[in-house]
Order: sequence, then C-alpha cells, then structure tokens
Amino acid sequence: MDLKEKQEKGLGILLEIDRICEKHQISYRLDAGTLLGAIRHKGFIPWDDDVDLCFLREDWEKFSKVAQEELPANFALLLPDTFRGGKAFYDFVPRVVDLSTERRSEKTEGDTFYEGKLNHLWVDCFILDDLPAKALWAKFYTFRQQLIFGLAMGHRRMVNLKKYKGLSRLFVSVLSKLGWLFSMPFLFSLQDAWAQAEGRRRKTKAKRKAVTANPEKGERFLYFSNYQPDFQYCISRYSWEKPLLRAKFENYSLPIPKGYDALLRMLYGRYEMLPKKENRVPAHEEMI
Repeated sequence: MDLKEKQEKGLGILLEIDRICEKHQISYRLDAGTLLGAIRHKGFIPWDDDVDLCFLREDWEKFSKVAQEELPANFALLLPDTFRGGKAFYDFVPRVVDLSTERRSEKTEGDTFYEGKLNHLWVDCFILDDLPAKALWAKFYTFRQQLIFGLAMGHRRMVNLKKYKGLSRLFVSVLSKLGWLFSMPFLFSLQDAWAQAEGRRRKTKAKRKAVTANPEKGERFLYFSNYQPDFQYCISRYSWEKPLLRAKFENYSLPIPKGYDALLRMLYGRYEMLPKKENRVPAHEEMI
C-alpha cells in the first residue's frame, strides 16, 4: 500500500469519525501531525502516513459508547486491552481501524503475536485528562504515566533497547523487566485510574459545593494521558482547547483547537518551517 492510498484510507476513517461525532454532538479535534497538516498544508503533510485525533475525556467516553454501533461493518474500535485476551501490550492508544485494509501483504511475527489486529490502517485517538495546576503535582502525574508505560512494555512482543540511550535505556530495561510482576489487566486498570484521578477529584469537589466546575474561574490544565512516555511533557490548557475552530483539511472543514498555535509550538517549535528534505519521510515506526 503506497502513501497516497494510506492517506485516502485514513481520510475515510477520519470522516466516518466526524460523522458519528456530528450526529451525537461529541467534540473532538485534529491533533499532532494531522493538526500541523491542516494549518501548514491544508491537508495531510505530504509525507505523513497516519491520522491523529484528540478527545477531552468526557467526549471520549461518549464516543466509545456509540462507536461500536455506529461504525460501518468494515470498521472497528480497537481498544488497548484487546490483544491476546488483555494479556499483551502495544500502547495505551484506542484506534478506529479499517478492517478492509492491510499494511503488510506478508504476515510478520508481530502480526501473529497481536492476532493480526495491527495489520490495518487506523486513526489514533488521544485523550486529554485533567492535570493539577501545581507544577510539582503535575510532574508527578506525568511521571506516573511514564512509569506505567515502562512497566507495561514488559508485556510487549519485544523491547528494542537500541532505540534508547543512557538513562532512558536503563529506565526502560529495568521497568520492562519489573512489569512481568504485574498482570496487564492490573496495569490497564491502574493507568486508567491514574489518568482520570484529577478529573474525578474535580468532579467530587464540584458536587460537594453543589456547583458545576467552571474552568473560567482558573486555568484548567490538561495532559495527553495516553501519549508515549517521551511526549509526556506535552501540556494543554482548557483555554487552548475551546471553543473549537474549523480548518480546511483535504477540502473538508474539520475541528481544530482555539490555541492551535500554542499547541503546535509546544510540539514542533517553529512548525511553519519545513524540515530538511532528508527528514521528509513517514515518521511512524512499525513497532510490532
């Protein structure tokens, strides 16, 4: 499957998600490279090969409830805990996959291990959860997600330590070995509980005061709780997320965050500048 076909199929999945969200009044937005593509290229980054979306936690919960019934027969919602009966790990990212597609015509050991579920084109669904306003607590929350990811890596098909250097390699090596002491159902449960901890605390506090939490009273910080560990520095703000704007993406009008400039600078720095020619290649490694 060439790059153009991957983009066409990815766009098809994206538009189906957009249809469902529009029907059920669920908010979502373009994220990461897809957001960058919308702003800089009015569509896909010419060398990009996937689609990234983002949901606030409450919107993700709504989408995940209706997706299985609303998605067409050749699409599926692939949750992180569905590999090998919930005993194996790839990452913490839910995906909407097009079952009619194949990334590889020849099956790999990874395809066998992950039951063929990752040999399809997909759209990544990232989740924004509340983060404590105090910097020290915020670092603690993001560190916990790095920690739980490291432990879960022990349940991957393989851990490629050559990707890491110095302390990062030691961190991954030790945690992935310790991860075997814990079952994946336990680690999935713990990751979810830690990701939602601040949001649940805010809701409990609001109920005690018998008022609805109002983000306008103080800055509400958010983090991408299911990003990979090396992107746990990424922090958003509610004032960057809402209200949503619309941007052109491959001749369609799709939602982007109000603070897209701040978010893109956090992720990519001077994002308006094209990378060097030799770096204009698909950046997503097949990790299976």
